[in-house]
Amino acid sequence: MPLNLRLNGQKKVRNKKRIRHRNNRQRHYYSGKKKRHTLKSQIVVDKKSAKIICTDFTNGKRHDFRLFKESGLHIHPDIEVLADSGYTGLNKYHAKSRVSQRSSKKKPLTRGQKEQNKQLSSQRVLNENVIGKLKRFKILSDRYRNRRKRFGLRFNLIAGLYNYELKA
Repeated sequence: MPLNLRLNGQKKVRNKKRIRHRNNRQRHYYSGKKKRHTLKSQIVVDKKSAKIICTDFTNGKRHDFRLFKESGLHIHPDIEVLADSGYTGLNKYHAKSRVSQRSSKKKPLTRGQKEQNKQLSSQRVLNENVIGKLKRFKILSDRYRNRRKRFGLRFNLIAGLYNYELKA
């Protein structure tokens, strides 16, 4: 029996929905910037205690600020938020937020803006140190080769271990 059958003058082609569906799911995680399938995680760190307060995850294709908006994280209006340049526009959602400014070819940063970025990055160094400590577990630094559904659970367990280590 041939693969293509003719019925009333039309071709009947074998349906490959399952394969197309799998590819669409995988394409959902493809990051054009990194040129591979990635997962993105976001953490909120308390500046005083250096504890991880909140985590959220999504596919690597999604933008940082969109992840923040969709996470539904509500921050008290009196708390100051320090974020990197990926969260540009955060001050529309939270009044006491400080975001580093981006430069472009047509509009380079002034000396004052560069100084502000340096001060902000010196305050944000705690966040980067926490991320560096989490990368020791290799879930963030290496390829995640397990099931994507379990990434959130495993990352939360690692964050719990990190917070427990701070207590001891």
